[in-house]
Amino acid sequence: MARTKNLLSAVSTVVLAMVTGCVTETGDKVGDEVSEEEVADDEVTESVSALTTTPVYPSNHPRIYLGPNKARLTTALDSNTPAAVAFRSKVDAWYAGTSIWGFQAWNGALMSQISGNLKYCTKAVAVVETQVKAAETKIAVNAAPEVAGDSYLQIGEMIGDLAIVYDWCFAQTTSTQRARWIKYANQAISNVWNHTTAKWGTATIPWSGWSVNNPSNNYYYSFLRATMLVGLATRGENTQADAWLTKFRDEKIVNQLVPTFNADLVNGASREGTGYGVAMRRLFELYDWWKATTGETLASATPHTRKSMLAFIHQTMPTLDKVAPVGDHSRDATAAFFDYHRDYLQELMQIFPADSLSRRAKYLLTNSNTKTMSQSFMVGYDFINDNPGITTTALTGLNTTYHGKGIGAVYARSGWDKAATWVNLIAGPYTESHAHQDQGSLMIYKGGWLAHDANIHSRSGLAQETTAHSLVRIDSGGVPIKQVAATVSKVVALKKGTGYVYLSTDVTPSYRGHAAIQKVHREMLYLEPNAIIVFDRVQTTSGTTQTWQLVSPTAAVTSGNTATITNAGHTLKVTRMAPSSATVSNYAFASNTAFTGGYRLDEKVAGGDQRYLHVLSVDGAVTSQTSAGTTAQPGVTVNLSTGKQVTIKFNRDTVGGSLTIDGVTTTLVAGVQTLSEGQ
Repeated sequence: MARTKNLLSAVSTVVLAMVTGCVTETGDKVGDEVSEEEVADDEVTESVSALTTTPVYPSNHPRIYLGPNKARLTTALDSNTPAAVAFRSKVDAWYAGTSIWGFQAWNGALMSQISGNLKYCTKAVAVVETQVKAAETKIAVNAAPEVAGDSYLQIGEMIGDLAIVYDWCFAQTTSTQRARWIKYANQAISNVWNHTTAKWGTATIPWSGWSVNNPSNNYYYSFLRATMLVGLATRGENTQADAWLTKFRDEKIVNQLVPTFNADLVNGASREGTGYGVAMRRLFELYDWWKATTGETLASATPHTRKSMLAFIHQTMPTLDKVAPVGDHSRDATAAFFDYHRDYLQELMQIFPADSLSRRAKYLLTNSNTKTMSQSFMVGYDFINDNPGITTTALTGLNTTYHGKGIGAVYARSGWDKAATWVNLIAGPYTESHAHQDQGSLMIYKGGWLAHDANIHSRSGLAQETTAHSLVRIDSGGVPIKQVAATVSKVVALKKGTGYVYLSTDVTPSYRGHAAIQKVHREMLYLEPNAIIVFDRVQTTSGTTQTWQLVSPTAAVTSGNTATITNAGHTLKVTRMAPSSATVSNYAFASNTAFTGGYRLDEKVAGGDQRYLHVLSVDGAVTSQTSAGTTAQPGVTVNLSTGKQVTIKFNRDTVGGSLTIDGVTTTLVAGVQTLSEGQ
């Protein structure tokens, strides 16, 4: 999966001060610093859990991972479990010469360890030797080898593979060979962490140092993987090994990643979205392998680890075949549930095998569209992470609403069955390049998409612009005003009551003080199971235009102030209560060659101090709606197919209002409710 660079190589303000107007690898200046106060405001900063054990480094090969796992894996292989049979088949095909994209030599080294057949190690050593010889050829002429490509992105896979084969096939390597491997690996790792003085041969070949200090970026986990595995594999045989272990554990995990995650990623997940964010599976793998090797549980040093499992469950669509399409999805724009997502959960389940969330994650995987790895190069992970001791527990019982404070997302659903309705609203930090200009955007799912992001229909999976998302777009001079990286929008109110979720957001900061924009607020009332009321406060200067957008997979059928979207056997009726008039149109994304389909309902009005009120009804949930309230507190009364009557009135200019359900009134005010994991 290709990876582009982070716009703002943002490190934790707890650890390092951010540099205002930092320069990217391509020399483009982006954004100003995000202050600690901006990031931490309205968030509960979580403390670091004490590390109660000290790492114990094994001295005899094999050292990495196999100590507590070899007997389990050998038994599985001898018992011909389904995962073991699939693993043996792929390794045998690889050994026989079949070219398998992405397949790594450590798979063969593992087969030798658990089967006792050294032929697999013979080939694994040969594969790594090919890598090293190719690198030595480049180094001999003072050129950078392949491992340095794309800012050393592949160092985790390439040097990590070398380290594991070195350890698991130690007896099949010569002392001279091992010395050459170590020399090459040491130089690659040194170059990562010392980017300005990076050397190959006698040539200094500096690089940008992209994300070496940004634990929230996918590159960082690759750097960690190479550093940790070489340190563990070569300790006692490599003069640099102890330094690599100190770099990995003390400097990068304990003193940088943990404080960053505790400050910035409250409640788990990744600011890179659900596409590139799935790269955290490699970090979780390192936690698991570190504990298996040293006995130390680094994973529990931050609550982020466990909470990422809960976050991902909420980010998975009720049909269990898709994930929330948040951020860039260059591998697959449709955000289909894939092997990487399966591995993400499996790695977390290995770390927390006795946790109730692991039982629920296993239920999700068992009932998903990816019950086993679909790609040959991923089959090994199904094998090593197969844990029959984890039983399944249905998702029912989990809270149907989740607030990802660190990533700026709220997810709500009507239930945990596959027919449930799922709703998402985004408002939070925009600090990574794989994130989109989607602050304030809305998505709705029931059996399929009813309102979503046009990125799903893009050819690249990289449609980041405001025009691709369901929000209020602001144009100046006919050009959309961009949301700006290194900004933090806010959830200013969140309340979950019986049968409803109320949410208020301020996404004004995402425009970083643009002179044409004074206010952009979005409030939402989700009435379970199938009604959503959306209220927008947007204030812009004269000469601008405002367009209320709703992106959908099929074209809306419009009639007066209503629009109806139909997809996957379900309908979404959108009724505009305010403003009273707007220029309504349907935009077909396929008119742009960057897209293959998708539509956008546009309601365009002139700039100024505007208010928008919409009632969204799934499958006839709202039988009627009438205006309610006053100029100072506009609102709507809806009658639901369940027999309930609901009136909500929004304060015209400030957060809050009132909610009346069957005669019982609740005052809506600012303040974010802390949600429990269970109902």
